Amino acid sequence: MKIKYFSFLLIIISFSSYSQKVYSVEYSNQSDVKVYVVEYENQCDLKVFKVEYPNQVDKNKGLWYFVDYPNQSDKKIYFVDYPNQSDFKIFFVKYKNQSGWRDKSKQHLMY
Repeated sequence: MKIKYFSFLLIIISFSSYSQKVYSVEYSNQSDVKVYVVEYENQCDLKVFKVEYPNQVDKNKGLWYFVDYPNQSDKKIYFVDYPNQSDFKIFFVKYKNQSGWRDKSKQHLMY
């Protein structure tokens, strides 16, 4: 019974603690996901706002904090040169309240 309770607790914690601390890697094979930055908002899958402090990230809502070292990150990302090389497309927004997923079918990539 204790094992079942402990397993359930770990699952709940892992789903509730996903944040968006990202690290930009130099090579594609080092990344968890590949992203392409689009010119226009209507072309993106995710609207991203870069926050200044790690405590400002809020789950999987497009609030990204770029860390200095790979071991501090939740996801390692690689910026590709062409849209067809990416797992999803992002657009950087100016305001925090503009961030979020436009295509929720790709949301699982950042968990």
